[in-house]
Amino acid sequence: MTDTTAEHAGTARAAASIKGLTLVLERDGLRSEVLRGIDLEIRPREIVGLVGESGSGKSALALAMIGLLPAAARPQIDGTIHVAGVDMVHGTKEALRAVRRTELGVIFQDPMTSLNPTMRVGRQITEMTGNPDETIGLMSAVGIRDPELRLRAYPHELSGGLRQRIMAAIAVAGRPSLIIADEPTTALDVTVQAQLLDLLRKLRDEFGCSVMLITHDLAVAAQIADRIAVLYAGRIAELGPVGEVLHRPTHPYTVGLLRSRLSLETPRGLPLQTLQPETASITERMRGCAYHSRCPLAVERCAVEQPPFEAAETSSSGTPHLRACWHPVAKVRTLACESPSGSSVLPAQRPGNAAVEPAVRIENLHTRFVLKSGSRKRQEVHALRGVDLTVSPGEALSIVGESGSGKSTLLRVIAGLAPVTSGSVRIAKGGAQMVFQDAGSSLTPWLTIGELLRERLLPLRLNAAETRKRVEAALSSIGLPASVANVRPTELSGGQRQRIALARATMIAPAVLLCDEPTSALDASLAASVLNLIREMRRNLMMTVLFVTHDLSVARLMGDRIVVMTQGEIVEDGMSNDVIERPQHPYTRALLASVPSIGVPA
Repeated sequence: MTDTTAEHAGTARAAASIKGLTLVLERDGLRSEVLRGIDLEIRPREIVGLVGESGSGKSALALAMIGLLPAAARPQIDGTIHVAGVDMVHGTKEALRAVRRTELGVIFQDPMTSLNPTMRVGRQITEMTGNPDETIGLMSAVGIRDPELRLRAYPHELSGGLRQRIMAAIAVAGRPSLIIADEPTTALDVTVQAQLLDLLRKLRDEFGCSVMLITHDLAVAAQIADRIAVLYAGRIAELGPVGEVLHRPTHPYTVGLLRSRLSLETPRGLPLQTLQPETASITERMRGCAYHSRCPLAVERCAVEQPPFEAAETSSSGTPHLRACWHPVAKVRTLACESPSGSSVLPAQRPGNAAVEPAVRIENLHTRFVLKSGSRKRQEVHALRGVDLTVSPGEALSIVGESGSGKSTLLRVIAGLAPVTSGSVRIAKGGAQMVFQDAGSSLTPWLTIGELLRERLLPLRLNAAETRKRVEAALSSIGLPASVANVRPTELSGGQRQRIALARATMIAPAVLLCDEPTSALDASLAASVLNLIREMRRNLMMTVLFVTHDLSVARLMGDRIVVMTQGEIVEDGMSNDVIERPQHPYTRALLASVPSIGVPA
C-alpha cells in the first residue's frame, strides 16, 4: 500500500467492513455453513485480493456484500456487513439499491448470465455512462478492438473474453467507491488481463475507489493487491500484506496453494503439485481446523480444536499478518522448501518422424464468418488466414494467442465444427475428439454420467456387462468412483465435470485430442490435477494433443511445441522452451511480458 493510501485509510470511513459474518444456506433440506466468522475491512483506496479454491466461499461473500444472496437458498446471516456506511444485511431494499447504483461496481464470474441477452452490449454500457462517445472510449479502455462495431453486438455474438470486458466496462462506468471483481480475468488472455488489472489500479489511483479482487490465481492478486485474504471452508485462514502472504506464508493451506500454482519455471517432466483431496466429513471440518484432513502437519489437536484467528507477525509497515493455525510459523514455512518429486509424465522420446504420416496436416487454411450488424449491415470476419500446420503422431502442440486470434476456431475446424472456406485439413485414422472450455455446458444436464459415457460406446455395440465394465474403467482412470455414474453433471464440481469430459472423449481413444482452454476456470490445484491427467492419458494412449490456452505457463508444460497465433495467422512455431526462452516474434515477446508472477521476496 502506498503512503498516500495508508494515510487516507487511517482518516476515512472503510469502503467495506465485515464483522463476525456467518452465512448458512439451505437447499433440499440440507443446511450448509458457507461462511464462518469472517472479519475483514477494506480500507479506502485499498485493493484486497481474496483467494482460495472453488467452494471456499469467495463468491458467497461477494453476494452477501452486495445484498444479492439467492432467496431460494434461504440465507441465514449473523454478523454485519457495511458498504459505504450502509448496512447490507439489515438495510431496506431501497437503501441497498441505492448503494448498488452509486457506490458498488460488480464484475461477475460468468458474464453471459449477467448481461441482458436481448440488448446490444453498447446500450447496456450506455445505460451507465449516459454518453455513447464515453461508451466507446470505455470499451477501448478495457481492450475491446473495433468498439464501434462491437457495441452493436448482442452478448451471444461475442467470445467469453469479450463478454467479460463488457462486464468490466459496465462495472467501472459509474466510478463506484467499491468494485467487487469476482474472477474478472478467468476468460482473458494475458495481455487483456494486464489491461484490466491496470484499469482497476487506475480507478483506485485516480478516482479513489477500493477493490475486492476475487481470484484463484495468486499471481493475478500479486499484481495489484495491497493485502491478500486466503479463504478456506468459509473462514479466513490467512490475511496480510501481499508480499508477506506470498513470500512468507504462515498457514499450510497458503503454502499448498503456492506449491500448486504454475509458472514459466515449473519443471516440465514431473507431475504437477496438487493439494491432498478432502477426506473429512462436514461435521469433522466444522469441529476443528477445517484444513486438518489435507494438512501434512496435522496433529490430533487440529481435528478437535479450532485455532484462533490472530496475529502471527507484524510486517515492516506495521500491518498485522493474521492466521488461524496451531503450528509454529517456522514449521509451516519448511513446506514451501520441499522439492517436487515423481516420475516423468512425458513420453520417453521426443515425438516426430518425417517418414510417418502426420496426425494433423493443414494447408493454406482460410475460414471466414459473416457477422450481422443491424438489420442491413453485414461484415465478414477473416478468422483464419492461410494457416499451414503439421502435427506428428504422439506430439503435443500448444496454441497460444489473444482472444480473437483464431485459436479456438482452428480447433473447431479440425473437429469439423466450423467451416473451411478454402484450403485443406487432414486427420489421421481415428479422428479427433474435443474437450471444451466449459465442461458444464458440453455435458447434457438431464442425463446421468453413466448415460453420457455409455452414449460414446454405442458404435462398439457392446453388451450391457461389457458396457458397464468400460464405464467403470473410464471413471477409475480419472480418479472417480463408480457411484458417480448415477449422478448428473450439475451435482459435480467444475473439476469433476472437466474430468468426465476427458473420460468421454478418450473412452474410444481418438488419434487427436483437442483441448480448448480446459483449465482456465479452475483453481490452481484442480487445474494441476486435470493437466496431470491429460499428460498421463497422452502417454498411456499415445494420442496427439492440441492444447489451446491463453496461459503461457500451461502452454510450456503441455506442449512439445508452441504455436503463436494473432489475427488468424501463425507468427511463431518452435519447441516449447525455445519459444519461451528465446522468442523471435515481437508479438510473442509482448505476450511473455504480460505474464503475471508473484515476484521475488522483498
